Amino acid sequence: MIGFISLGLGAIGIFLPIIPISIVCIMKIAKKVFRSYWNIYSNLGETFLENLQELTTLKIFNRDEERHEKMNRDAEDFRKITMKVLSMQLNSINVMDFIAFGGSALGNIVALNEFKNGSISLGGVLIIILLSSEFFIPLRLLGSFFHVSMNGIAASEKIFRFLDSDLENQENSFKEELISYKNKLPKSEQYYFKSMEGKSKKISIKLENIDFSYDKHRKVLNGVNLSIENGALVAIVGESGSGKSTIASLILKNYKADNGNIKINNLDYENTSFKDICKKVSLISTNSYIFNGTILENLLMAKKDATSEEIENALKTANLYDFVETLPKGLNTKVGEDGNLLSGGQKQRLALARTILGNRDMIIFDEATSNIDMESEEKIWRSIYKLSKERTILVISHRLANVKNADKIYVLDNGKVVEKGSHVDLYGQGSYYYKMFTKQQELEALGGA
Repeated sequence: MIGFISLGLGAIGIFLPIIPISIVCIMKIAKKVFRSYWNIYSNLGETFLENLQELTTLKIFNRDEERHEKMNRDAEDFRKITMKVLSMQLNSINVMDFIAFGGSALGNIVALNEFKNGSISLGGVLIIILLSSEFFIPLRLLGSFFHVSMNGIAASEKIFRFLDSDLENQENSFKEELISYKNKLPKSEQYYFKSMEGKSKKISIKLENIDFSYDKHRKVLNGVNLSIENGALVAIVGESGSGKSTIASLILKNYKADNGNIKINNLDYENTSFKDICKKVSLISTNSYIFNGTILENLLMAKKDATSEEIENALKTANLYDFVETLPKGLNTKVGEDGNLLSGGQKQRLALARTILGNRDMIIFDEATSNIDMESEEKIWRSIYKLSKERTILVISHRLANVKNADKIYVLDNGKVVEKGSHVDLYGQGSYYYKMFTKQQELEALGGA
C-alpha cells in the first residue's frame, strides 16, 4: 500500500517546484510595481500637503488652478498604479490557487483511480486526500502573505535609503558654500535695482470704519480707518494681538469685515473678486512658504514665463544674486521641503525675489523679518525701501526701528487706531508711539550690552 500511496504523493510532488518558481517570478514583478506604487503615493502626499500649507501663496500668484491640475494628474497616476497592484495581486493569487488546488486535485484523482483499480485501500485514499490539503493550503497562505511582505519591503526601502544617506556630509557641504559666499562678498555691498520708468506700480486702498471679529463676539478691529496711498510706504505697528495681521487678511479678502467699507482705487471691495485682488496684491509673511524643488522652480511660481533678465533683476533687488552665483548648481540648486536647506534670511529673500518677479502693484510685509538674523534683516529692509520707490508697500511690524522711514505709521491698540503720522510727528507727541519706541530702544540696548 505504501507504494501506491507514494504514487499519489508523487503526483502531488509534480507541483512542488512550480511554487518557488512562481514566487520568484512574481517577486521580480511585484518589487518593481510596489516601488512605483510607493513613489507615486509619496509624491501625491507631498503635493497635497504642500498645496494645503501654502494655498494663499498659490492663489496670490494665480497658480492654484495649475497645481490643482497637477494634483489631479498625480491622483490619476496613483489610481492607475493602485489598479495595477490589485490586478497583480489578484492574478498571483489565482496562480497560487491553481498550483495549490491543482496539486491537491491531481493527487486525489490519482488516488481515486488507483482505488477504482483496486490498487489502494480506502484508508490510503483518505491519507492522500488529507496529506494533499495539509500540504498545499499552507503554501497558498504563504503566497498571500508574500504580497504583504513585498509591500512592506518596498516601503522600508525609502526609510533605509534615508537612514543610510550621508546627511552630515550634505550639511557640511552646504555650510561650506555659505562660508564661501560670505568670504566672497565685497566690503561695500552693491544693491541692484533696475528702474521701471513708465511702468510704476500704483494702487490705493482705504479702510473705512472697519469692524471685525473672528467669533462674532470679541472685536479684533473696532472702527478702523486707514488709508494706503498710491506709491506710499505705510506701516502698521502695535503690540501682539492688536489686530495688525487681521488688516492684511482683510485686504487680501481672506475674511470679510463685519461692518465698514474697503475700497481699492476707489472701487468697492464687494465688486472685486479674490482673484483680481491677488493680481494686484502680494504677501510676504513671517514664514513665507518655499516649495520643495529648485530656486528656479520657486521663482517661476510667480511668473512661469519669466525671462533670464527678469529673474536676475529680481534676485539682485532681493540681495540674493551673489549667493546664487556661488552655488555650484546656481538656480538649479535644491532648496528642500519648505526651504530647509536655506537659512531663515535666505528663505525670506527668496520669497521676496519671487514676489518681485510677480510684479504686483502692492506688497504686504507681515512681520517678514521677525525670525531672521540682524544681517539678513538689514538686507531685506534695504530691499523694501528700494521697492517702495516703484510700488505701494504696506509693512506690518512690531519692531518700530524698522519703520522710521515710512511715509505714514498707524499705531494700533486693542483693534483701534490710536495714533497716525510720520515717525517724527508721532515721536514728538510723546504719547503711545513714543513710549513703545523708547521702551524697545532700552530693551535692545540691554540686549546689546
